[in-house]
Amino acid sequence: MKKAIIFFAAVSLSMALAAQNQNATYLAYIAQWKEMAIQQQTEYGVPAAITMAQALLESSAGQSELALNANNHFGIKCTKDWFGGVYYYDDDSAGECFRQYGNAAESFKDHSLFLKRPRYMTCFEIAVQDYEAWAYRLRDCGYATDYLYAPKLVKLIETYRLDTLTEAALKANEPAPQAVAATTDSAQAAAPQQPKPKRPLKAEVVRRTEPIMVIHNDPEPEYIVPLTAREERDSFMLMHPKKKCNGVMYVVAREGDTYANVAFRLNVRERDLREDNDALGRDLAKGDRIYLAAKKKVGEKDFVWTHTGQSLWQLCQDEGVSLEAIQKLNELDPQIRVFRTRQKLYLRKVKEE
Repeated sequence: MKKAIIFFAAVSLSMALAAQNQNATYLAYIAQWKEMAIQQQTEYGVPAAITMAQALLESSAGQSELALNANNHFGIKCTKDWFGGVYYYDDDSAGECFRQYGNAAESFKDHSLFLKRPRYMTCFEIAVQDYEAWAYRLRDCGYATDYLYAPKLVKLIETYRLDTLTEAALKANEPAPQAVAATTDSAQAAAPQQPKPKRPLKAEVVRRTEPIMVIHNDPEPEYIVPLTAREERDSFMLMHPKKKCNGVMYVVAREGDTYANVAFRLNVRERDLREDNDALGRDLAKGDRIYLAAKKKVGEKDFVWTHTGQSLWQLCQDEGVSLEAIQKLNELDPQIRVFRTRQKLYLRKVKEE
């Protein structure tokens, strides 16, 4: 009895000490981004505890210069395949190039995509619950140069009980009780009872006492496995937030975008993309709208007033309507590309009074 009392007293004391070590800024950051961390585990398999611990450590709970000025919460640097914004910051060397995002949510999603690279694929061989093994494997794969990186992650997870986020993500993916019951009943009726498989053990991790020398100056460049169609689309949409006009979704072209590479990254035919945007024989420019489906044949308004020098194509893109439909509705000469005078242009049929 006395041993039990001493044990529970020790547990209570350790919990109290852990609570005293918790930082209010860190707790607020966790509350703000815990759902995003859970979503990354659900969609990409990165443990929510690891995502949150890395975000806390790399961004100082959202207070670092990179987090505040570049929305970069994971310290991810620029790579050859990065076409987004950049932010220069002194890290291991002066003026290093880091990725810049439109908002923090983009940073969380890009972190998951970044860990899908070949360098980190062995991490996904480890059970998501084994946060300690994940932390050491990330360090061994070269995510950070700090040899104490893994212990720091583990301490954050245990201090703030971030493992509960991983468990929450696992429970969210569990099938409904009724579905499980129905499946079990049908399986029992169709096949004889089988012994329950043993629960797989967590991946064993060898704790190293000496730093691992990671060499990146091979004579041949590292082979980068191409992204899957879904990952390519996710990467594109990360830097091109969707908007809507006249009920049709579109994105805005960035510097370097072409109809060819946009079509490739969206996994659609270039000709289909061009036809949806009335852009056969036309180049894509920064700031142009790229509609992701065919534009409507009528506009939201009854009509608009054009102005001298305005492009018919640009007007149709701005209103989300088909160029051919507007030409027919207004009986315009197909050769007209720019308006020379101000005129009334109908976007839908209007009943005459």
